[in-house]
Amino acid sequence: MSGTAYALPGLDGPAEIRVDRWGLAHIRAGTALDAFRAQGFNAARDRLWQLDLWRKRGLGLLAADFGPGYLAQDRAARLFLYRGDMAAEWAAYGPQDTRAIVTAFVAGINAYVALTEARPNLRPPEFAVTDTRPALWQPEDVVRIRSHALIRNVLSEVARARVLARARSPADGLAVDDLRKRISPPHQPVIPDGLDAADWPDDLLDAFRLATATVGFSPERMAASRAEAWDWSKVDAHGTVTRGPRGAPKEPAEGSNNWVVGPTRTATGRPILASDPHRVYLQPSLRYAVHLTAPGLDVIGAGEPALPGISIGHNGRAAFSLTIAPIDQEDLFVCETDPADPDRYRYRSGDGWAPIARVAERIPVRGGPDETVILGFTRHGPVLREERGRAFALRTVWSEPGAAAYLGSLAYLGATTPEGFGEALRHWSAPSVNQLYADASGRIAWFMAGKAPVRPGHDGLLPAPGDGRYDWAGFHDPAALPRSVDPEAGWLATANEMNLPPDYPAEDRRVGFEWAEPWRARRIRAVLGGQDRHSLADSRALQGDVVSEPARRLADLMRALPAADDPDAAAAQALLAAFDGALHHGSAAAALIEVVWVRHLRPALVAALVPDAGTRRLLPPGDTQSLIERLETGLDPATRASLLTDALGAGLRTCRERMGTDAAGWSWGRLHHALFAHPLTALAPGSGWDVGPLPVGGAAASVMHAEYRTDTFRLTHGASFRMVVDVGDWDCSVFINVPGQSGDPGSPHYADLAPVWGRQDYVPMLYGRAAVDAATETVITLTPSPA
Repeated sequence: MSGTAYALPGLDGPAEIRVDRWGLAHIRAGTALDAFRAQGFNAARDRLWQLDLWRKRGLGLLAADFGPGYLAQDRAARLFLYRGDMAAEWAAYGPQDTRAIVTAFVAGINAYVALTEARPNLRPPEFAVTDTRPALWQPEDVVRIRSHALIRNVLSEVARARVLARARSPADGLAVDDLRKRISPPHQPVIPDGLDAADWPDDLLDAFRLATATVGFSPERMAASRAEAWDWSKVDAHGTVTRGPRGAPKEPAEGSNNWVVGPTRTATGRPILASDPHRVYLQPSLRYAVHLTAPGLDVIGAGEPALPGISIGHNGRAAFSLTIAPIDQEDLFVCETDPADPDRYRYRSGDGWAPIARVAERIPVRGGPDETVILGFTRHGPVLREERGRAFALRTVWSEPGAAAYLGSLAYLGATTPEGFGEALRHWSAPSVNQLYADASGRIAWFMAGKAPVRPGHDGLLPAPGDGRYDWAGFHDPAALPRSVDPEAGWLATANEMNLPPDYPAEDRRVGFEWAEPWRARRIRAVLGGQDRHSLADSRALQGDVVSEPARRLADLMRALPAADDPDAAAAQALLAAFDGALHHGSAAAALIEVVWVRHLRPALVAALVPDAGTRRLLPPGDTQSLIERLETGLDPATRASLLTDALGAGLRTCRERMGTDAAGWSWGRLHHALFAHPLTALAPGSGWDVGPLPVGGAAASVMHAEYRTDTFRLTHGASFRMVVDVGDWDCSVFINVPGQSGDPGSPHYADLAPVWGRQDYVPMLYGRAAVDAATETVITLTPSPA
């Protein structure tokens, strides 16, 4: 066992960080605030480059370190900073002293930053590659940054408006838009008076997409001159900031699964809670697991490295997990500006006009003078674009107190009953979530949580005029959102699907009409509903389940065709003859069906259904449920047969080009792979900081959600963190966090969990003191010192 010691300013007493053999840090302190202070220090020890980048991206300070190529992204980020009353902000997160907790956490980060100044060898190597230094934090930085969160649905609103603008009638437009995104529950969208997107600019949402994009590095962007700065203002279809063509404005493919099985239906006689949040794959990963122990605090699980506490895990009495519940939390408002005064817009109050507040901010730029930018704000929110007498402003919960992503979890860390957990969720704002709960007494519960706007005049499915007729009227009472406590079925599950109960007044409350496709939820419910003695192994297997209902239904259609005359199509039919819909990484049939669909059949089907090329470009990637239903029942048999046969032949030829002529050597994992690419790889070739590639099964429609790029088949979104909790026998719980707990390339825990994740396995999530002590490999002792 190795050990080291550091003096940590501000501690009330000694603390220690015990790092186990899997990189999970178990922090023990004499007070809760000391535990949060040590958590900040430990997060910086493992993730300093990631933390520093998180802060600079969120505050709009990238250009100061990386040059003019980051100015546009900085300006965009500043549009979405919280600018309201800070007393209200701190109070919004619950009864605990959030400001004190965040202040202690940030002080821990700053202590490690200061340590790296005195001992540069502790500084991660990324700072040397970019010739930068980590900066000190203010507590307000944690809560003012909003643009790292997930809210919705402005991208979809604008896409729908543009589809309608190109249609012969609203009915035709909505029928086409159903191919892009299914509305559920069934609902006739409200088309606001005067809405016409026919001449809306293509760059309308560039600022929003820039603000929410990850930070990328390339020699070209780093070398951008001042004159080229604003060229770097577009985001491609894969979320990369570029100066080339912008990508199609599609919604992020991020979601999650979770389920809880009550004691009457488990093999253990105790609840089992499983969680696998699906987010963008990053290196280092988005999640960070930690264990915090102090008087009145003993929680273990995962949160985000830049936040105190955890959001997924347990407290030794109750376990909790979350998925995204797609409540609609943002709307675009189109404001008519005054031809005589562009600093005001039409609004039906007072003299009929309302001001656009102009804020001048100076952005520091490496290698040159500061850049002054002007930001505009309406009563709806920040102005994304101004042109042709219009200001497009975004109304979003980000502007409300208490909307820093996931920080609301602080309120429920001590919850021990469903009622207490539900009360704590009154303080949850963003992102909107499905929270599952289970405790050692055997009780289980589901709560939908998040700020849900009240829209008296519209439904949030389309942008609306900003003249006051369509304003929000506050937010629904959290108790108005659906919930279920101790259900008769004995289990609960969510997967971002439309899960409003049948008797929920969806038309009246209009909390959201755009949800994830139903495939993962259907599969989870089929499996759990068929098990009366669910085990920990069953939960682990279900998290790795690769069955795809769309793939099976497509294969059924292809098998029903007459034998094809085209020998390639016939060979493809033969390869799919026994395919059961399981996208195993070693399956040749899985590779073929996915290639057929994403490369050939889907684009051909969309072209057949939507002849207008201008409309088609607004639809990708398309709603798989709608597209498959049209393929099954919405085409004449001859057209369907032609599309399927052509796609089969083309798909087989693509597989040959990619994997060779012998189908015996094909496999889905040869194409479909995970590569955890370090963001600085292009600047540090040969560094060895990338992890992978690893062959992976599944796809977006499988429970083991594995969204991928259709050009390279590289994974983009999925479960980087998985957890299965044995509620009551806590040391039997397991987790995985890929590629490793540490973000420091020099750490033994930088990539050690990648092969475990690659074989769909787990490591222990130890909780008891004796078990933790037995697994400890490193002890870091922290002692109080003067500031």
